[in-house]
Amino acid sequence: MIQHQAEPQATGPDVSAAALDEARLRQQAIGVRLRQMFDEVVNEPVPDEFLDILRRADKSAEKG
Repeated sequence: MIQHQAEPQATGPDVSAAALDEARLRQQAIGVRLRQMFDEVVNEPVPDEFLDILRRADKSAEKG
């Protein structure tokens, strides 16, 4: 049977504060990247085929 040694767990206010700071930084980095990705998608041009579909739908709605 293989036994795994337990890793020492650090405790105390310094470790907790450091872990919270790391989590906040990670969340902030994720937020920044998500905003960048959203901006990239918003700024992409609309494909001509999609615009044609929308134009046809508008014409159909006007007739109907």
